[in-house]
Amino acid sequence: MAVTAGALEDARAPNCWQCGAMSTRAVGPDELPPALHVPERVVPVPASVSPEAQAMLGLGVLTPATRWPALDDVDGWRRVITERDQAALAAAGASPLPAGTEVRDIDLGDFPVYEIAPVGAAGDDRRVYLDFHGGGFVQGGGAVCRARTYNTSQWIGARVWSVDYRMPPDHPYPAAVTDCVTAYRALLDQYRPQDVVLGGSSAGASLVASTILRARDEGLPLPAAAVMNTPVVDLGTWGDTFHTNHGIDSILDRDLVQALLLYAGGHDLRDPYLSPLHGDLAKGFPPTILLSGTRDLLLSDTVRFHRALLRAGLEAELHVFEAAGHGGFLGTAPEDRERLAQMRQFAESAWARGQQDRRPRPPQP
Repeated sequence: MAVTAGALEDARAPNCWQCGAMSTRAVGPDELPPALHVPERVVPVPASVSPEAQAMLGLGVLTPATRWPALDDVDGWRRVITERDQAALAAAGASPLPAGTEVRDIDLGDFPVYEIAPVGAAGDDRRVYLDFHGGGFVQGGGAVCRARTYNTSQWIGARVWSVDYRMPPDHPYPAAVTDCVTAYRALLDQYRPQDVVLGGSSAGASLVASTILRARDEGLPLPAAAVMNTPVVDLGTWGDTFHTNHGIDSILDRDLVQALLLYAGGHDLRDPYLSPLHGDLAKGFPPTILLSGTRDLLLSDTVRFHRALLRAGLEAELHVFEAAGHGGFLGTAPEDRERLAQMRQFAESAWARGQQDRRPRPPQP
């Protein structure tokens, strides 16, 4: 079927939805691949998920598309990010920490790390989860990051270091990756790499992969495992579900591209520390669990990275949850608890392997 004039206009925009590429140049009609034109249709709430998940899906799209500022509108970005972070804090509510629990701030110079141990943790428990928050590389830091540290420690059941890495508009790439590598290096001053698992969701999951690749290339040992929950791994080329799940994912929209361009700061989008799918995984990467859902806009990114790990001969698991979008069911359904339990089980298996071998690992070449 012929490409419509409207499609051509979209293709000439900075972000080419039709060709799946994120670009800053115009795209000519001879560069457009064939496209499948799908008739408008109603997508029902499936009966194949829990009643709680059905209720959440029945609410429809929960996050309206964001009209992000122009890339050079620094004040506009600061204003929108502040508004969204305030909304996230209000939605989470203010729940006091249990008695005897506190979040400790660790100053690493350009940024802080928030450390907490779960209630009842043994004093000799050396397991640590290095957590990178999500938020499209532009939000989720500060008070939001600190508030979520306790929840992370509870579902993972281990000590957590949550990295409040620097973000745009003031600190575009590579600041976030630099901070995450710095935090990992600082953690290795106190813990064996076998005791450390790196984890994150969305942008945080991307930073997990970027941190591992850069830390490895700088001569640091690999961690015990990686937990990557619905990552974005290729900022230059979008996978299939970026199109097929558009309008179906309840919290993520294609407007995220503007935030990703701000984060990239004009760098080559194939830079492996920016788009880890382009990294040389065969040089070394730890056992990895990847999680997504059938309605996740980033399902294809998750699948593509899983396949890349397998092609490199590495250990990797992929778990895809029925009807789940980018945020799952926002913690309301048993499927969400199952996902957290799956991530915890994977991390605990990695930590158990580390306990069986107390010998220090040599640095990776």
